[in-house]
Amino acid sequence: MKLRSCLEQYVQHLAEHRRLSPLTVSANRRDLSHFIDHLSEAKQQNISRLTESDLRSYLMARSASGLAAKSLARYRSHLKNFFDYFVGEGVLENNPVELVSTPRIKRTLPQVLDVDTLFQLLEIPLNSELAIRDKAILELFYSSGLRLSELSGLQWPDLDLNAGLVRVLGKGSKERLVPVGQQAISALQQWQPISVLWNQHSGPYVFISKRGGQLKPRSIQARVKNWAQQQGLWERVYPHLLRHSFASHMLESSGDLRSVQEMLGHADLATTQIYTHLNFQHLAQVYDKAHPRARKKRK
Repeated sequence: MKLRSCLEQYVQHLAEHRRLSPLTVSANRRDLSHFIDHLSEAKQQNISRLTESDLRSYLMARSASGLAAKSLARYRSHLKNFFDYFVGEGVLENNPVELVSTPRIKRTLPQVLDVDTLFQLLEIPLNSELAIRDKAILELFYSSGLRLSELSGLQWPDLDLNAGLVRVLGKGSKERLVPVGQQAISALQQWQPISVLWNQHSGPYVFISKRGGQLKPRSIQARVKNWAQQQGLWERVYPHLLRHSFASHMLESSGDLRSVQEMLGHADLATTQIYTHLNFQHLAQVYDKAHPRARKKRK
C-alpha cells in the first residue's frame, strides 16, 4: 500500500471510528504528512518497505533541526499509533517504531492556585448579566475540573442541578459523570434564566454570547484572563490552571487518587499521579519552614 493512501485510511479511522476531535485528527495528519514528505519517492510507494532505520533517521533529523524533546515524543507517538493500526489490519508484521526511542522529557509540575487566591478570583461582583455568566463559568471550572473544550461544548441536558452532577463528553468521546459543588450549582441557577433570554437560536449550549451563539474556547479564555486582572491577581490565569487547581486540592484533601482520576477523565493513572508529586513538593516546603531540624543554623 502507498503511504499516502495509508494516511487517508488512518485519519478516516481516527475521525469515524475512534471519534477523535478534529484538532487531534488534524495534528496526526500534519505530523504524518511531514514524515512521508521526508521519505524518498521509492519509500513512499510501499508501507511495508519502511524499516526501523528510516524511522530513526527521520527522528534524528527532526532532533538536529532543534525540535524539543516533547515535540519529538509527539511525533514518535503519532508514528507508533499509525503503524500499530496497520499491524492490526494485517498489512504489516511488526511496528518499525517499537525499537526507536526519543530523548526523555523532563517532567514539569503543573502550576496551581492556592485556595485563598482562588476564592479571591471567584468573588466576582454580580453587577451585570455578563458577570453572572462568567461567575458560573469560573465556578464550574473549579468545581468539576472540566477541560476548556468540555465546558465550551456543555449543553443543558448534560447538567442535573438537583442531583449535583454533570455528564461530560471528554477525549475520545468518553463520557464521565462528575459532581458539581453547591457554589457552582447556585451560580448556574442564577445564569440559567438569563441564558434563556439571550438564546435566540434555541440551542442547547450552557454558555453562550449575548447573540445567543455557543461561547467558543478563545472567548472563554479571554473572560477568565479578564476576571483575573479585574480581581487583582498577578498570576497568569487560564482555564487549565483551574483544572490543575481542582485536581491538586481534591487530592490534597481526599488522598483518593482513583476518584480524582475518574473525575478528570484521565485514561492513565500515571497522568493523575503528577499531582501527588505536586502535593509532596508542597509538604516539603511546609516541612522546611516548620520543622526545627530543617531550619538553617543561626549565625
